[in-house]
Amino acid sequence: MTVWIYVDTSKQVGDRDHLKEFANAEAAEAWFTEHDPEGVAFEYDVMR
Repeated sequence: MTVWIYVDTSKQVGDRDHLKEFANAEAAEAWFTEHDPEGVAFEYDVMR
């Protein structure tokens, strides 16, 4: 299982909006379309 992570470098580490986690690439793309069209997220394996 993987998630998609977006790091907002304009926020401080620990800030509520510093990281965003998405369940899949489609959810990330939908968010980027509205909030940060030039943003990117990276795929990350979920540890079990």
